[in-house]
Amino acid sequence: MSQIDEQVHHRFKVFAGALDEGGGLEALAAQVKEWAADGAVAPKSIGVEYVEAVRKLLLSVGYRDDEPGYPVRLDSVSLGALGPLDAGTLANVETAMADASRQFDRVICHELYVTGGQELRMVFMIQEG
Repeated sequence: MSQIDEQVHHRFKVFAGALDEGGGLEALAAQVKEWAADGAVAPKSIGVEYVEAVRKLLLSVGYRDDEPGYPVRLDSVSLGALGPLDAGTLANVETAMADASRQFDRVICHELYVTGGQELRMVFMIQEG
């Protein structure tokens, strides 16, 4: 199997919950960590969407259950206020994303979300252990 074949997946687990006071996802992160802790799943991807109408984050984890599982954790990092989506702003976001990623080892994947207060946040799924 090639390395990309190991990333392909067709199973998903969905979580939903409120953001913490700082705009992070501490409670959801704990749920994901607990779900993956038993080693029955190999998480491969995440998707997030802040649903402003209900002020909750919808989070999905793509995974495989046909290979050995491993523990993961989610960390959310603020990239600052979301500005105009022009070329200059996007270049600054790319730099902030790269800087934020250097805080972590074993990053599996990432995702972005914008809070109701227009704060841009980056979520990292990190392999533990």
